[in-house]
Amino acid sequence: MRLTNDNPMVGRSDVERIYPRMVELRRLLHRYPELAFEEAQTARMIMEELDRLGIPYEYGGIGGGIVARIAGKSEGATVALRAEMDGLPGVETTGLPFASLNPGKMHACGHDGHMAMVLGAAALLKDDPPPGNVLLIFQPAEERGGGSRVILRSGALSGVKAIFGGHVTGHYRVGEIMVAPGVLTAQSDGFLIRIQGRGGHGARPHEAVDAVVVAGLLIVAMQTLVSREVNPVYPSVITIGQVSAGSAPNVIAETATLRGSIRTTLPEVRKHLLEGLERMAKGIGDLHNARIEVIVNEGYPPVVNTLVESEIARRAAGKIVGEKGLVSMEYPSMGSEDFAYYLQEIPGCYVRLGARREGWEHIPLHSPAFDFDEEVLKIGAAFFDRVARDAIEAYA
Repeated sequence: MRLTNDNPMVGRSDVERIYPRMVELRRLLHRYPELAFEEAQTARMIMEELDRLGIPYEYGGIGGGIVARIAGKSEGATVALRAEMDGLPGVETTGLPFASLNPGKMHACGHDGHMAMVLGAAALLKDDPPPGNVLLIFQPAEERGGGSRVILRSGALSGVKAIFGGHVTGHYRVGEIMVAPGVLTAQSDGFLIRIQGRGGHGARPHEAVDAVVVAGLLIVAMQTLVSREVNPVYPSVITIGQVSAGSAPNVIAETATLRGSIRTTLPEVRKHLLEGLERMAKGIGDLHNARIEVIVNEGYPPVVNTLVESEIARRAAGKIVGEKGLVSMEYPSMGSEDFAYYLQEIPGCYVRLGARREGWEHIPLHSPAFDFDEEVLKIGAAFFDRVARDAIEAYA
């Protein structure tokens, strides 16, 4: 959706003024994506822009983050705005003139846009400082590794009253912002299951314990954990994404490996699924004389927006896109996001920024063909600018 005459964004000459620079930054960052904890060139480009704007910052080095500070006109509350620096592994197929120049890496999740938005908000806040302080957080490794914890461990957010972040999405059109209190995303846990059978000749199955058969039974059984043991009104997902077994068509596999993820929104459901996984693995292993080991890697916790900060964000978003542009969420996303770690220690709100142009086919995040309408950069910068100012005023 293009900005129309009934949209509050129209007439914001300050945003229009910085828009070309945001586009330039987004495209520059898009050309040189880097993976988690490797964001050296990305950090350098951000610091060059902060130097150009005259905004002081501290840098934790490669694998660390950048924390910049805009000092207010007077002593007021300190709030934080966050963007992620890392890209994803993948071969870009967008065909864009500014497509990735780093083989096997691309910005398939919009982090290039998030960085450009926060830098745009930085320019607006620097030109007219609010009566408080704003920290600009550029963190590493959102996609894997929980880079937000690097920022938290640094102590840079000490004394911060609230933190705000956002993500572009093709589920909403440009000019729409989704703001909701409470649980926004799911807990994400990974698992690895190792099955130890006894190999043998394909013609003599009675002499072996077939790890492939055991794996197949376990795959089917695991689906019933969600479909038959969890209340259908509680969102939960078990996905087995990788299966490895066997060495030849006429050899009974001695070992098999399953890898997957579990997504939940309630602690009690998560506990039940993890215990159920162990129970089924033990039962099927005992039934077929196989040894089964289950290893769970704890993932990101749910993003839980705090009530007061969600209302601040909603009012700020309404000033940018109008009441018609505000979108509510009926159900939590089953995706995950390491912004959750910030919200475990600091009140805050995470929003979704509509990035689909009218008439565009929806292309999901993490797709090699992912792109977004750059008009959303205006919305994002204006929102981050507004929510920082409104939050500082609210805490006065």
